[in-house]
Amino acid sequence: MPDISPANNVVRFESVGLRYGQGPEILQDITLSLATGAFYFLTGPSGAGKSSLLSLMYLAQRPSRGVLTLFGQDVSLTRRQMLPAIRRRVGVVFQEFWLLDHLSTLDNVALPLRVAGVREEEIMKHVPELLAWVGLAHYLHAKPSTLSGGQKQRVAIARAVISRPDLLLADEPTGNVDDRIAMRLLHLFIELNKLGTTVVIATHNERLVRRFNFPRMHLENGRLTLYAPYQDPAVPDEI
Repeated sequence: MPDISPANNVVRFESVGLRYGQGPEILQDITLSLATGAFYFLTGPSGAGKSSLLSLMYLAQRPSRGVLTLFGQDVSLTRRQMLPAIRRRVGVVFQEFWLLDHLSTLDNVALPLRVAGVREEEIMKHVPELLAWVGLAHYLHAKPSTLSGGQKQRVAIARAVISRPDLLLADEPTGNVDDRIAMRLLHLFIELNKLGTTVVIATHNERLVRRFNFPRMHLENGRLTLYAPYQDPAVPDEI
């Protein structure tokens, strides 16, 4: 069960609901605290609202009701000009990849570092090392149009983790890779987590969830339940 003391929270939801337009609520009464250095899987059937929950965490959406606090700041009270600085502390792996077609693999991954003003010598050291780790050492100068879906996925993951974000959100990050690469990527996320990054991975891959000793958040019918590691979603852990 996560530490719910405010000083230790990276993300905190208090009775949060989300609806699009005048439609029904996609998320209902979400109350949740994620501590610094936590690692959670996010599971649930298709359409349960997993991507919507992640979108709240990286500020692509605002709650329809309730309080969302990110890095100790109530986002509803945060001035709009301060939001980009908060977002830069969040790494996101999208299902759609969102790579820039005119940039090489190396330049796509280096983009967050260049935006942050990191020296080029540091970029040229760390980006190739990370790309080698995800199995793309021979694709540094390849453009996205020449890469397979699995390769694009690995580029997107490398871009999300290169700046060591405080919070990493990954939406089906192993959906386009084989089991060997999926395991390697999970170990990359675990190493990042050991450095203090809070990690949330949305996945349908039950084998990965059961193999690794991390708790899960499970969404069903718009409501969230926390489960202990390896626990079957029939007996919920106390929140």
